[in-house]
Amino acid sequence: MKKITFMLIALITFSVSAQKKKNGTVYVNHPAIDMVESFQNAWVSGDLEKAQSYLADDFRIFNGVGLNKGAKGWTKTQFVSNMTWWVNTMDYFQIKRSEGAYPDAIEYKEGNQLWVQTWDHLYGVNKETGAKFDAPVHRLYLVSNDNKSIKAVQEYTNEASFINMRDSYAQRENGKIYINHENINSVRKLMYAFANGDVDKAFSFFHENATYIDINESKGMNQEGIRARDAKLLAGWILSSLDESGYPDYLEYDWRESKVVQSWWNFTMVRQSDGKKVVVPIYYLDDFDNDGKITKRNAYWNASLLK
Repeated sequence: MKKITFMLIALITFSVSAQKKKNGTVYVNHPAIDMVESFQNAWVSGDLEKAQSYLADDFRIFNGVGLNKGAKGWTKTQFVSNMTWWVNTMDYFQIKRSEGAYPDAIEYKEGNQLWVQTWDHLYGVNKETGAKFDAPVHRLYLVSNDNKSIKAVQEYTNEASFINMRDSYAQRENGKIYINHENINSVRKLMYAFANGDVDKAFSFFHENATYIDINESKGMNQEGIRARDAKLLAGWILSSLDESGYPDYLEYDWRESKVVQSWWNFTMVRQSDGKKVVVPIYYLDDFDNDGKITKRNAYWNASLLK
């Protein structure tokens, strides 16, 4: 039986090996890589004449994540116009290798094609609106076999990265701001429940799976974690007064239908050991669900005041 098993394994291994077929060579250093990076450097530096000199006359660039099966891509003229837009419209324009990545040159035997693939990060700040573009982009460059020109590009990037920049040009409303609202009432109720030692009531305004994020902590916490943290943090201190600073706002956003109460509070704390009094300002952002429960709380304050 062992002999039969060994023979079967040998046959499977041979079968898998027989299916392999080498179709070219991958290079980490290659003249085509140097040419592509020279093209990108010329573009970023604003030397558009030099940049477009690397593009073949029949150059085309395609959206690798587009859904149009019949897309013919942009021509050289269209792409140069787009490059010009980036140079003229963006401050601090950069195309840099993504961290830990490096380009490859691939010489294919079948088809006799030469491709350079890059993993880069595209960055810029819109001069007119201040909107930042900061996203990875993966490109496949089809290069002439003499390494002198770029014949085509397949570009892969998340199109959602462009939404913020496009939207920043138009002035538009994004929901309503309320000075009085049931969700504001909930925040007030939980805060004063906490101030009066009714911790269970305070947490009843939160969803059971709510996330608690504190600017002084390295990661978010669940209810159990925040209870333990607060008990440790407030040991040796007495909350003598809790007061609103200004007034809360309830923001009901159209975008993503977000529901947020922002509120400002002053915690007056007294240290039991020596009677020292400290006023601790805290800013809260509370995200609500459609049932009026808080799903996430962000707290911004200076924890060193309680040391």
